[in-house]
Amino acid sequence: MLADSDTRWKWGALTARRLAPEQNPTGYLLRGRATPTARQLGEVGVEAARLTEVTCAEFLAEIEREAYDVVVLALVGGAVQAVLHGVRALWPEPAARPVFVTGYVGVVYEKLADGLLLRHGADVVLANSRADAHRFRGVYEGVGADASAVTETALPFLDGAPYEPAGLRAHTVVFAVQPSVPENKADRGYLLGRAVQHARLHPEREVLVKLRSRPGEHTTHLEELPYQKLAEKLPGGLPPNCRLAYGNMGEVLDRTDLLVTVSSTAALESLHRGIPTAVLTDLGIREALGNHHFLGSGCLASWDEIDAGALPEADPAWLAAQGVGAGEEAFEAARARVDALCARAALPPVAPYYTATTAPGYLPGILARHHLAPDGTPMPGALRRPAGEESWLRRYLRAHLREAARGAYRHGVQRVAPVIRRLGEL
Repeated sequence: MLADSDTRWKWGALTARRLAPEQNPTGYLLRGRATPTARQLGEVGVEAARLTEVTCAEFLAEIEREAYDVVVLALVGGAVQAVLHGVRALWPEPAARPVFVTGYVGVVYEKLADGLLLRHGADVVLANSRADAHRFRGVYEGVGADASAVTETALPFLDGAPYEPAGLRAHTVVFAVQPSVPENKADRGYLLGRAVQHARLHPEREVLVKLRSRPGEHTTHLEELPYQKLAEKLPGGLPPNCRLAYGNMGEVLDRTDLLVTVSSTAALESLHRGIPTAVLTDLGIREALGNHHFLGSGCLASWDEIDAGALPEADPAWLAAQGVGAGEEAFEAARARVDALCARAALPPVAPYYTATTAPGYLPGILARHHLAPDGTPMPGALRRPAGEESWLRRYLRAHLREAARGAYRHGVQRVAPVIRRLGEL
């Protein structure tokens, strides 16, 4: 399994476990700005038989050498496309190659066509619900591409004990924040301020602001304005019954009586367990926020309504269409397809929709970002010498230089870039 962030690691590892429950997956982390830290991986709580950090070219060399049966690509769309073209270069003719599986880590509320077409060519493209499967097939069929890889399933992390109601009043309210939604400081400050105001209005309640990462860490999306720093500037600070919280989302939900969010996938985890869930409308219902995905859910509410005691009840039909509440049977079709493909003596070459003919001005740039030539082969210098042929000093220096580069990048995103933007607005 290859992942490029903490959230995709969670999705990919759990998907691998669902597809092959008896196996402990081998893990690879794609080297980049969002490569998860040890703390982030530990918080997810999913272990692998082995864990290696690699580039795209190194991963292609690994899967050719190791002869895996199934490879789960838990990556952003461009990286999936790069791997698939690399795979086509490795096996240009029918061969006994791995089965490639990919999909999305949660709610698909933006870049539907772009993201899907970048994933086209995988043997299995997982759709997290009946509604998503219908949308995915529509995109592929709309461009004349093969849609047979689309397979309906459910999010692999929808589990946990059913919610036991705490009575008419919520005792623990969790505000699940997101790294990039909303984007600007004013809106993020507003949402944090309303969570704090709710805590002050309801001293009998505990209000947790559930954070995705610590300052300096990156997740799937960039977070230029961490809530931790906004909290430090709150007049009077946080009240005693309001605090910042980290940790595994499932463990946080174990004690949650009301989940509040803008559009986080945590809402689906919460709804799966029957926990009252509020999707905020304070900043409008907009595609840019992703809360439009919850139209018809019965969960849309404002902080004013939550302050007044609202406990939204989700619509059962909407939940069913979104794959929420599905049991283990939701993964049967995916397992059956993977098993059938694995049983074949040879598989045809992967056939992505994007080629030098269909996207000559788009595809080469995607491949080049992952140091692959237009034909999918590694560029000169993309593959370094095996670790056994390198000195310990060279490996030590490379690791520390890589960490320093990541630190500089994160500092630039979180400190320098906002200052430059503010100066530009003067």
